[in-house]
Amino acid sequence: MFPRILKRFQEKVRTRQYVMTLHAEEEMDEDGLSIFDVERGILTGEIVERQKDHNTGEWKYLVSGQTLAGEEVVVVTKLSPTGKLVIITVYLEEQGKEQSYDMRYLRQRGRTHSPCHAELRQSEQLASH
Repeated sequence: MFPRILKRFQEKVRTRQYVMTLHAEEEMDEDGLSIFDVERGILTGEIVERQKDHNTGEWKYLVSGQTLAGEEVVVVTKLSPTGKLVIITVYLEEQGKEQSYDMRYLRQRGRTHSPCHAELRQSEQLASH
């Protein structure tokens, strides 16, 4: 899914044209991941989901790949207006517990549904046709 965008992400990683949010760094530490795990996740990964931020209108992408140890890692990214890759957050995918970044975020805040979830799924379906 979105092969041209993934190639751009991978080129940004190879040329070190990326920045990490503080949240991404905290999540890396919590999961015991290094920057090399995150880089490898993007370099070996594929885009599994695209989401639109309703406040900014920007697209963010969930890239699922492998860490150095072979674990499945999800890296939530976007391209900044300056052209750098922004790593928004990172997490290890738990076996049998696939869920979108939005749903993880909402559950952490005590909510169980997203008003934009149906719209996201609809845009994914349109993009895949």
